[in-house]
Amino acid sequence: MATDRVIENLVYRYAELVDAGDFAGVGTLLSHATFVAGDEQAVGAEAIEALARRTTVVPEDGRPQTKHLMTNVRVEVEEYAGTAEARSYFSVLQALPGFPLQVVASGTYEDKFERGDGSWWFVERKTVLDLVGDTTNLLPRVDTSAQ
Repeated sequence: MATDRVIENLVYRYAELVDAGDFAGVGTLLSHATFVAGDEQAVGAEAIEALARRTTVVPEDGRPQTKHLMTNVRVEVEEYAGTAEARSYFSVLQALPGFPLQVVASGTYEDKFERGDGSWWFVERKTVLDLVGDTTNLLPRVDTSAQ
């Protein structure tokens, strides 16, 4: 498989894992990387898994009820150096009970990759959030009935 396609598949794999609510898988996928989401940064599988859990709203059923739409994936490979960079756009669709399907976030992923022992992996993922939709139903709900 061509290197640019391998890199593109890593970009898509992240979206699949988040949409499935597989935050341990996100940690594993990015285990060699520095993961930057807004003002937060994590390094290592456990820290990245924790950051992904903290920054993703998950309803009671355990799945985010999202679909990441990935577009404009641009990959630049330096085969001799064993490095690559990718930049892609994302739009996140979400639907919840009482909350119709809509775009809740859109932005850019800025990624860096390295190759070793014949495999490619993330060494950095930056999430740049450009647009935010209606998130009123996505905020953690606080039970005030006991007050």
